Amino acid sequence: MPEESVPLNEVLERREREFMLSKSRVTMRSSVENIEVGDFKIEKLNVGESAELPRWVAEELVHLNLAEMAEEPFETEIFKALSREKMLGPFQLSNMNSDFYLKMKRRLAYLRSAMDAGRVRKEDFERLRASSYDLIGLRLGKLLSLSSSSTSVATIGEKLTPEEKAFFTISQSASKEWKDALLGVGG
Repeated sequence: MPEESVPLNEVLERREREFMLSKSRVTMRSSVENIEVGDFKIEKLNVGESAELPRWVAEELVHLNLAEMAEEPFETEIFKALSREKMLGPFQLSNMNSDFYLKMKRRLAYLRSAMDAGRVRKEDFERLRASSYDLIGLRLGKLLSLSSSSTSVATIGEKLTPEEKAFFTISQSASKEWKDALLGVGG
């Protein structure tokens, strides 16, 4: 079944699982040996060594302050995406990494829990949340405009995340149904 025709919550759940199993690069802050969790085992990693691990393992090592992620901070990534989106016209979409919203959701959850625990300032969480709402609002407006036009998902698909493709398909179907109801089928 194509992802565009699957209910949105199922798309999000499946994407979250895939994201947590995807590889992520870390640089070790401490040495570790013989760590085994379920089917996953780390034989030995030394201080300063880089390793590619499933994201769920990498995030645990980072949370325990045993490693640091070797990727651009999400705050930088969202600022760049928001800037690109604002520069484009109302019917133009910038390319978006397929894991963008997954990273955004996880970063917001992390900052919220860190804020609640007093490890992060409320302003840092609020700034990222506001930027996230701004970007989602911009993209949502463009997707709704495009879904009510004759634009097909095939035309813009390479610029959309899987979540946006699913939303676009749903909104395109709703737009068509609404127009047909107002104008009569085939109107």
